[in-house]
Amino acid sequence: MSMNRHLLSRGIASSRTFSIGEISKRSGVNVGTIRFYERMKVLPAPPRTASGRRAYDGGDLRILAFIRRARELGFSLDEIRALLCLGAPENGSCREVREVAARRLEDIRSRITDLAAIERLLAGAIAGCSDDPVATCPILEVLDGRSANSKSKT
Repeated sequence: MSMNRHLLSRGIASSRTFSIGEISKRSGVNVGTIRFYERMKVLPAPPRTASGRRAYDGGDLRILAFIRRARELGFSLDEIRALLCLGAPENGSCREVREVAARRLEDIRSRITDLAAIERLLAGAIAGCSDDPVATCPILEVLDGRSANSKSKT
């Protein structure tokens, strides 16, 4: 990962360093999340100043923006780590990056299918409800697993 730090710093005003608070504001990533990314080895640990403060540079800012966007698209930390190891955000084999993204897309499509089934089940239960007090409530039946529809997809 230190090689990525070196590669990303080139061409970016790397002489400028940022404190963790400053890079948090600039990247839109919470300070605690930045520390978490460092512990999880998604973001390389930055060098420290003589007083022990983290000193981030433009390359770190770019990596954080990349991580934030990848998380927004649903990539896991392991997938992001893999993309960074492939040379992202600047470089990387399109074929290898495409393989990681294709797996993510497959997972998203599977989730959409599952959510559509859940939507149909809940919509049917809601449609079966009335304002009248009745002995059984279709929504509670679904939640309790008593509905025939709820047993088909859980």
